[in-house]
Amino acid sequence: MQHGDGSGSVTPPNGSSNSLYRNSAAGNMMSGVDTGAGNGGAIPRTSSTQTFRAPFLSPASRPTSSLWAPPSYSQQLMSNGNGGVYSPNASSSALPYPALPKKAPLPSTRLAAPIAKSDKPWLAKPDPRARLSWWLTLFCIFIGIGGAAVLCWQGVASVQKIDPSRLCSVLNEDFSGSSLDESVWNREIELGGFGNGEFQMTTGDSDNLYLQNSQLYIHPTLTSDKVQNVLDGGNFTLQDCTRTDNRTACSASSSNSRGTVINPIQSARINTKGKKSIRYGKVEIKAKMPKGDWLWPAVWMLPENNTYGAWPASGEIDIIEARGNGPDYPAQGSNFMRSTLNYGPIPAVIKQIFGWQSLKRSSFDKDFHIYGLEWDEQFMRFYVDSRIHAMLDLNLKAKKDSFWERGSFPQTAQNGSAQVVVPNPYENRPNSAPFDQPFYLIINLAAGGTSGWFPDNKGNKPWFDGSLTAMRDFAKAQDSWLPTWPSSAEDRSFRIDYVKMWELC
Repeated sequence: MQHGDGSGSVTPPNGSSNSLYRNSAAGNMMSGVDTGAGNGGAIPRTSSTQTFRAPFLSPASRPTSSLWAPPSYSQQLMSNGNGGVYSPNASSSALPYPALPKKAPLPSTRLAAPIAKSDKPWLAKPDPRARLSWWLTLFCIFIGIGGAAVLCWQGVASVQKIDPSRLCSVLNEDFSGSSLDESVWNREIELGGFGNGEFQMTTGDSDNLYLQNSQLYIHPTLTSDKVQNVLDGGNFTLQDCTRTDNRTACSASSSNSRGTVINPIQSARINTKGKKSIRYGKVEIKAKMPKGDWLWPAVWMLPENNTYGAWPASGEIDIIEARGNGPDYPAQGSNFMRSTLNYGPIPAVIKQIFGWQSLKRSSFDKDFHIYGLEWDEQFMRFYVDSRIHAMLDLNLKAKKDSFWERGSFPQTAQNGSAQVVVPNPYENRPNSAPFDQPFYLIINLAAGGTSGWFPDNKGNKPWFDGSLTAMRDFAKAQDSWLPTWPSSAEDRSFRIDYVKMWELC
């Protein structure tokens, strides 16, 4: 369709002849129409040299003279509050965003001027109940502080301690000499198990007991380092054996067929029997525990004269006992320390009273600690480092506190193959009986045993207490426990810095 005046000239619609029309799509199309008379000005259908106009080209190929251009913004952009941005200073043909409304500031809550007392009528006459509540609160605070102070003081004052002025020194051993003082200490040399089925032999060898740096070292070693055929085909006799009443405590043999073994560990044990003992008093030992699976260090006391009969009737005082197994051992490892009293009328009826103390972030094989006992007719107290915090604290003042009453022993018991009446060896004696007689001191380092100190099925224990081959099973498992024993004597040994004993005087 075309518009003209009959002369073949094409005019813009509505008579417009401005540049807007010439640059429009219609103007560009009409510029390519053949106006010759032969065709009457019709648009040629066979060919055309007209190209697409600029608006149909891709944005990258549009000429700069195109009508459309994107709006231009300055570099300063601001948020419009609806997730978009706008530029307040941008020059663009695009419609601007409406201006953001300005919120009026909230009214101030600040007082224009201080309130006069005349405007506070409640201050003219204070509420007596408010004043009373204030004084009651203050009074309760002081009562609480005072009560707490009294409780703390009573707790400290009620700790049963022996007045130092009542104590006379019996032993003050600092191991500063070059050898063990034979006027104080006896060496126990045997391999009989000491009633606990222990797996070590105690020797007089300087490899197992010596003084160094003003300390006593009890050092465990392997028997196989000095003796051949520990597991099979060996015969061994312990030199200088002190157990003259029992020949089997001085010699051993090993046989695979019989399941016997020579004691696989060598260690040491000393005591003050017949030389230093106390009846009521105080004992302190500064020591560092050994490290190594199945090691059993102990400082303990036995009666000098067995006043009430053979063990356990005359009692046993275990000041400290420990295990060399690490803190992860499930039956109280090296981070636990234990004190125990053992006694009873006959071996078939035994009472144990014990207590323990533990370390939260360390173990007793890391450093030296002070282990103590205070003991008289009215109390027994065991502690570590502080006399205030006790492992075991017993009051013996009342009849109900006597050791016989504490034992709750039966009237009859099975003693061997016979049913016997349980006697009371402490009748008509002080409440502290059997711990009312002189006791001497023992220091030793054991390995293993069948007494239950190392419970079965705990911590990969390689033997059973009831087995006839318990010691042999322990020796055969050497590859499992020996790596836990430090090579350094400083860590493997049971080290004693000093021993002090006082008696009431």
